[in-house]
Amino acid sequence: MPTGLKQSSSVVPIGFNVTETAANTFTQGSVDLNLSPLDREVFVVLAINLDAQAPGLVATQTTRVRGAFTTTSQTGMPTLSDSNCLSRITLEAVSDASGALAVPFQSQALETPPSTLEYIGIIATNDFFIQVQGTNNLNPKGLSGKVYGYRAVADASIYAALVQSEVLSA
Repeated sequence: MPTGLKQSSSVVPIGFNVTETAANTFTQGSVDLNLSPLDREVFVVLAINLDAQAPGLVATQTTRVRGAFTTTSQTGMPTLSDSNCLSRITLEAVSDASGALAVPFQSQALETPPSTLEYIGIIATNDFFIQVQGTNNLNPKGLSGKVYGYRAVADASIYAALVQSEVLSA
């Protein structure tokens, strides 16, 4: 367990999903963790599983579905280099001229961290955010998943630093 934190719940899985508002449109959803700021409560993330819908098959096109899990609200699809992006997935399909043959590609952040890591992130504010965006698809696509973690209480200085870091890096 991270220094300055005291675990206050068992490990809980939290499911989520988001669907594009229209095909190929960046769409974001949020999930409220109901953390208590008065009690300096945070959520310690142990693992994240992301499951994106398969991209469509469109002749001569590369179709794509991208998704991400972040601790702050985003205005566009984040990358893993963004400090508040804890996980990301990309599915692609490259189709031939007839649309009958396609080659799939997948890129995904590590779903479950190596056992040497105590945690992969700490959420200090009430919400986490999930994003989805397709490219060259004929229909809206979606992203679903689960985050695994536990609630913890932080000492005052750690809590202030975590909240400030999360808010300022948004």
